[in-house]
Amino acid sequence: MPEGGGAVRAHHHATVSSVMHGVLVSDRLGELLEELRPFEESLDYDSNEACLIRHLCRVREKEMRVPAQLRQALAFGASESYPVWVEARRTSNFDLLRPYLERGVELRRRYAGCFDVADPYDALLDDFEPGLKTAEVEAVFDRLKGELPQLVAEASAALVDDSLLDGSFAVEPQQQLQAALLGRFGFREGTWRIDVALHPFAASLATSDIRLTTHYPPNRFSVFAAMHEAGHAIYEHNIDPALERTPLCVGASAGIHESQSRLFENIVGRSLAWWRWAYPQVQRLFTEQFGAVPLEDFHRAINNVQPSLIRITADETTYSLHIILRFELERELLAGTLAVADLPAAWNERMRDYLGVEVPDDADGVLQDPHWCGEFGTFPAYALGNVISVQLWDRAFADLPDLEARLEEGDLAPLTGWLRDHLWRLGRKFTAGETLERAVGSGLDPEPYLRYLRGKVAALSP
Repeated sequence: MPEGGGAVRAHHHATVSSVMHGVLVSDRLGELLEELRPFEESLDYDSNEACLIRHLCRVREKEMRVPAQLRQALAFGASESYPVWVEARRTSNFDLLRPYLERGVELRRRYAGCFDVADPYDALLDDFEPGLKTAEVEAVFDRLKGELPQLVAEASAALVDDSLLDGSFAVEPQQQLQAALLGRFGFREGTWRIDVALHPFAASLATSDIRLTTHYPPNRFSVFAAMHEAGHAIYEHNIDPALERTPLCVGASAGIHESQSRLFENIVGRSLAWWRWAYPQVQRLFTEQFGAVPLEDFHRAINNVQPSLIRITADETTYSLHIILRFELERELLAGTLAVADLPAAWNERMRDYLGVEVPDDADGVLQDPHWCGEFGTFPAYALGNVISVQLWDRAFADLPDLEARLEEGDLAPLTGWLRDHLWRLGRKFTAGETLERAVGSGLDPEPYLRYLRGKVAALSP
């Protein structure tokens, strides 16, 4: 979209949101769903039809509480503020975004006020993690915050030299390597494509229309953005086709979705087993950079732990601290205990306290993410995805004892088959909590994730 299209797109977005709101709250839809209640009660709980009716009833009940004008204002504000954020970050000028953010915070307070919740943040969180409560997230994050700083300190003391990842990397061999890696995921021929974007993302219009984007860093080796987005994409690619063209043909929640990207980016993508297969291809394509570098040195470099400014490039161990910081600031903004004007200073102070990093400017600080233009409540999903990814891996590993040996052969089929059977095919038939319970036999548990990180930190020690 050309730069000048932003303003009118805000009106388009608001109009579409208003139309969708009108459909959901219409008397006719209410009558139809009411007629279906006896039918739903007669069905097996797990049936596609029962799940669809339950889901629509829940969505309609939520939307009935939100005034049409507020829904429209939320949509308009999200689109209107995004190009302002782009310019604010380019110029590192928080004051440009400040009035838009102040308006956005006030709209979200009004939105939270539409619901009878124990914590105002519950209303925002529920849009991304249906059924999950703020207190549950807080308990997980408190556990992480209690241990991660010590792990970061231990790992940072290991002094891993990751400078070998720096250099000159031509686009064509990067394309060849990414094609080789993503070719192992099992996308069906003719159903997906990959293109270039400044900030990589994945989107699906159907299980047979999967669109990934990536980038090709010229001065730093990295395939991890591509593997991250492929994790998102392969999830929706494998939802049960019977759910196609229904609201259930999406991931169970933002956190469950993120668990898939983090699983393939980190647990698989930074594992020694995976690179025993993949590293020879790296050495063939980038002989000058890696021809004489032992696999073990390469593996240690891609797993280096180093506190840094930017969330999207943070290592596994420090990453969740970036998210906890944002979660806390969001809650304080919503509660009114933190003014928008004071947000940059609060951000900088917490970066110093949690990660020991000094923030040089707002572009690399409070302005680095666009989420607050329109998405309050989504940040927890990123850290919850880390937690869930290890829970899923542990359960898959227990069921597939030769999993690492298969990874050493570049064979992802056992893992993707397990995930398809236990998670992917379900789409959004159940809440995230129900989906996780069915897949791993328990609810959210940060302990496997912490054990995993402890093991990685210990392995980094010389």
